[in-house]
Amino acid sequence: MSGLRVIMDDIAAVTSHSPHNWLNLGIGNPAPLPELTAFWQRHVRQALDADFEGLSCSYGPSRGLPVLLDAVVEYFNQRLGWDIDASNVMVGPGSQMLCFIAGALYTGQSTAGERSLVLPALPDYTGYEASSLHKSLVGIPSDVVHSGDHRFRYVLDTAAVEQTQGAGVFLASNPSNPTGRSLTQAELDTIIKVAGAQDALTIVDNAYGEPFPGIAVTHTPPPPENGVLNCFSFSKAGLPGERLGIAIGPAEVVKDMVAFLGNTVLHAPRLAQYAVAQALKSGDELGEIVSGTIQPFYTARWELASELFREDLPADLRWYLHEGTRGMFSWLHIDEPWFDDLRLYDLMKDRHTFVVPGSYFFAGTTSPEAVEHGRRCVRISLSAREADLRQGIARLGDALRVMAS
Repeated sequence: MSGLRVIMDDIAAVTSHSPHNWLNLGIGNPAPLPELTAFWQRHVRQALDADFEGLSCSYGPSRGLPVLLDAVVEYFNQRLGWDIDASNVMVGPGSQMLCFIAGALYTGQSTAGERSLVLPALPDYTGYEASSLHKSLVGIPSDVVHSGDHRFRYVLDTAAVEQTQGAGVFLASNPSNPTGRSLTQAELDTIIKVAGAQDALTIVDNAYGEPFPGIAVTHTPPPPENGVLNCFSFSKAGLPGERLGIAIGPAEVVKDMVAFLGNTVLHAPRLAQYAVAQALKSGDELGEIVSGTIQPFYTARWELASELFREDLPADLRWYLHEGTRGMFSWLHIDEPWFDDLRLYDLMKDRHTFVVPGSYFFAGTTSPEAVEHGRRCVRISLSAREADLRQGIARLGDALRVMAS
């Protein structure tokens, strides 16, 4: 049971009888933006009209629909200047599953000994805790830098990353869940270099970044280097329920992952694949949705939450918000000796509000300082209704006053 599953099961249990009485600020679901919903409804209808029987009433190739593979190749080569072909691409049921497949294949026992899954930039996505079939998980905490009034940021602990040995996979979200942090070019280069020296695979999970959905600011575009597997998701681009992701990387790695997929779930949903293929081939329409709808929404929400924290959190509280201009979450560090993320979780539940404890995002670390830092953090989702966000942050302020008393 990862921290992610604990939260999801808890939400399902307590809201099953009265879901409308709860505020969910722990949700990872993107906001259902009307323009984005209409965009996907149109493309799904096109898929239904084009060949429902062929798409939904028959099996297909494990790598993915040829029309989608071709669309991905064309899209990335033209828009990002890459040089890939269909052998570098596969489609899977979500980017999280693609990360898990790579972790299962390239960590654990090997001829060179035990190979670990390394999370080089903690805090990072709590679901990565289960991205290997083996116990060899290593998390490297980032350094904390205070950058102004109620602001801080994380920077890669380069020395600790360079000292890592016995890795099979280095895995990082970029931009990050939970913080919205984007790795700098130097940080990303360090991870790739260290991984390459150990014949380890670097996985960059771009679920929140370029070229879609662009929810958080990306300082480093997806790296096309050999030895890097880039994963992309259509969940945060408006299709979370369809579970559709894309992996792009070395042909031999993708070939192994296709075999794994074929031997387990066979392939990703085919109707959604066709709809996504048409969306990628729609000229600049997807890019316009990203820049004109998704990004402005999350910029406004991030700025609103920042204002609400200043208004609703206790004036004498030492709280720090991870810096940024947009993202799907706000990440708070409450630097007080009395603060405990799990106690806050319970107090917020008493107020019929869900948030996510920060300690769940520090998997694999044994550093007492990092464990203590994680215990003093909390993630707030920005995709809930504006009224829920306002009321939820007000309840957060009330819970913190109770904890401080």
